[in-house]
Amino acid sequence: MPRRRPLGLSNETRKKIARFDDRVDSAFDKLRGNPIADRVFYSATNLGEHGLLWFILGALRGLRSEHDWHAAVRVGAGVAAESVLVNLGIKSLFRRSRPPWETDRAFAIRRPLTSSFPSGHATSAFTAAVLLSEEDTLAPAYYAIAAIVATSRVYVKIHHASDVVGGIGLGLFMGHV
Repeated sequence: MPRRRPLGLSNETRKKIARFDDRVDSAFDKLRGNPIADRVFYSATNLGEHGLLWFILGALRGLRSEHDWHAAVRVGAGVAAESVLVNLGIKSLFRRSRPPWETDRAFAIRRPLTSSFPSGHATSAFTAAVLLSEEDTLAPAYYAIAAIVATSRVYVKIHHASDVVGGIGLGLFMGHV
């Protein structure tokens, strides 16, 4: 009987993903240690914890009008549903190891307990960006903030780049659903 590969990924596909992750991580090494980049990305990672940033932005949008209040409720409900589905469901299917924790970090961050794939920060960021952007002229800003939060996870060495790419795709899908 042939050996079963998790999720049907061939060894060659796994190697390609690892090479992609290594190339992206090496590119970030050139930026890590920059005081401005450190402050931006560590702050983004911490604000993304438990969807905090998205609940704040949703609440701020809700203060603008009754129509925006309904959008804010959709964002809150959408991010909450995304979090449950990803953190209690999807991550348990993959059980991917995270990058090594023992590394120098510019600022303190919470050590995650869940699987690395997909990035929950990236998934919630892009789910929220889709929902916040509905009929809002600030749509480009929401997506820019989502990109910073998602990217921060690679920068602070909590996720592999492929975890973030998967999270972005899943978040866009979930936001549209």
